[in-house]
Amino acid sequence: MLLTVENLHVSYDQIKALHGINFQIQEGEIVCIIGANGAGKSTTLRAISRLVPVEAGTVMTYMGQDLLKYSADKVVSQLGISHVPEGRRLFENLTVMENLRLATFARKDRENIEQDIERVFSIFPRLQERQNQKSGTLSGGEQQMLAVGRAFMSGRKLMILDEPSMGLAPLLMLNVFDALKDINKQEGTTILLVEQNARLALQFAGRGYVLESGHLVLEGNSADLLATPEVKKAYLGG
Repeated sequence: MLLTVENLHVSYDQIKALHGINFQIQEGEIVCIIGANGAGKSTTLRAISRLVPVEAGTVMTYMGQDLLKYSADKVVSQLGISHVPEGRRLFENLTVMENLRLATFARKDRENIEQDIERVFSIFPRLQERQNQKSGTLSGGEQQMLAVGRAFMSGRKLMILDEPSMGLAPLLMLNVFDALKDINKQEGTTILLVEQNARLALQFAGRGYVLESGHLVLEGNSADLLATPEVKKAYLGG
């Protein structure tokens, strides 16, 4: 098992965000967590990335190692977990190329950086066309491509993505998700994403979890979840 999360509790100012959730991800999988706004999806990802403190009793193991022993920077540099946050959070005054290179600061395999940049450009040709353009001037779709490309450059054993479809036109949304499938298939990258767009997420992922008010209430393969009356009613418009 690549990632195991057990009894994950997180609170913000004594307000409970996650109530002891449990899930697992196998290497090479694409897994989604769906749920309404405020369900705790982003908090789950931030806990994995060690960006928020977890409460006593939480167990998180990654490749058999205790994830709680690692700081946020070591999660990227030593474990190869990359996080594409909601809102992309690019360095808007830096160019596309500068953003990609900045993501490699902790890598020890310096000899592979140039070929990885070429790989990003092969996945997202539009980024190659705009490599000298400041990222703050890119379209929303191009910024999302760059955010994924930057994650690819920093560490791609496990890529976790927070609302990757947000703000994207349908065609660009499909382009980004097609690229993620390519990264999963060609690079063996395991992908965990959270989405409010339940239909898109479940069509993309092999398995899914449903999060409501900090509780995991359903889990299963995506086809079964798409056919579940509760999911249809709450997230698919009927």
